[in-house]
Amino acid sequence: MPTYEYLCENCGYEFEHFQSISSEPLKKCPKCHHDSVVRKVSGGTGLIFKGSGFYITDYTHKKSSSAEPSGSAAKKRKSSVSGSKPKETKPTKSEG
Repeated sequence: MPTYEYLCENCGYEFEHFQSISSEPLKKCPKCHHDSVVRKVSGGTGLIFKGSGFYITDYTHKKSSSAEPSGSAAKKRKSSVSGSKPKETKPTKSEG
């Protein structure tokens, strides 16, 4: 269940409320008790791993070394190198 952020337009009170996605948004301010509360649009917190066994280094992007090309650039280099070699031809027997 997500935590939603709310703002009272009457008194300016900002608060968070933990509720189900299918629940109706709150309307009454817990501080001034007016029906002037609006749900704020927020970006959320993203994915949070709780508990043992999760490490920050488990989900980081690893940079590839510049010594080894990767992906389609490596394929292009291999094809251009192999495509530029002249084909070997066998000498023909000369009659003499």
